[in-house]
Amino acid sequence: MSNSEAQHGERVRLDKWLWAARFFKTRGLAADAIDGGKVDVNGTHAKRAKMVQVGDEVRVRQTPFEHVVHVRGLSERRGPASVAVTLYDETAESKAKRNALATQIRSMPSDDWESGRPTKRDRREIDRFRGR
Repeated sequence: MSNSEAQHGERVRLDKWLWAARFFKTRGLAADAIDGGKVDVNGTHAKRAKMVQVGDEVRVRQTPFEHVVHVRGLSERRGPASVAVTLYDETAESKAKRNALATQIRSMPSDDWESGRPTKRDRREIDRFRGR
């Protein structure tokens, strides 16, 4: 057994696994999400040192999406994305919900106000709309 890959019967810390499976960019972000209650293992709130094993169900909430995955493999080291995808299986229901939400978000009208102050033309349209 290599030091980087855990064997079938072994366990890995939840924060390390989430980082290795590329749900979070750093272990610190994974730990913050776990501490914030955004990660559940087998239906219960988990701590960052919770040991996950093959077959566990992990629910990860990353605003606005939620991933429900089953652990297929264990790793303590972050590798390429092609390897990270083999560490879990996402449920069909989870994929369908995420795709539906993504479609809904894309179809929503976008407000361009986030790009800064309204232009003079925008301000006049706002005034006309408000009846000034």
